[in-house]
Amino acid sequence: MDTIKNFVYAGLGLATMTTDKIKVTIDDLVEKGKISDTEGKKIIEDFLNTTEEKRTDFENKLKKTKGKISNTFDFNKKEKEMDLLKERIKGLEKEITNMKKKTSSAKKTTTKTTTKK
Repeated sequence: MDTIKNFVYAGLGLATMTTDKIKVTIDDLVEKGKISDTEGKKIIEDFLNTTEEKRTDFENKLKKTKGKISNTFDFNKKEKEMDLLKERIKGLEKEITNMKKKTSSAKKTTTKTTTKK
């Protein structure tokens, strides 16, 4: 998921740089008299509106993709399975320890009985 976040941040950085560059370019064209101030503002406004729409579309697609990834890999299910397996292992280890104790006790009892005769 960090890769996706980095990708999004890179995209946002690129969009910010592009917006700044367009503003500088439009301001330069207005200063040179190639376009009017009104036209420059209109171009920037149109660009910002288009960018906002595309950003919204991108965020929606990203949310859908995140949902698909989560459903496909169901990370919570994997964690629950791991927790259950860990608990099962602990239980089996306890059983083995108890069996060793019983076996050890049985050997000591057998040894004491044999030694007394």
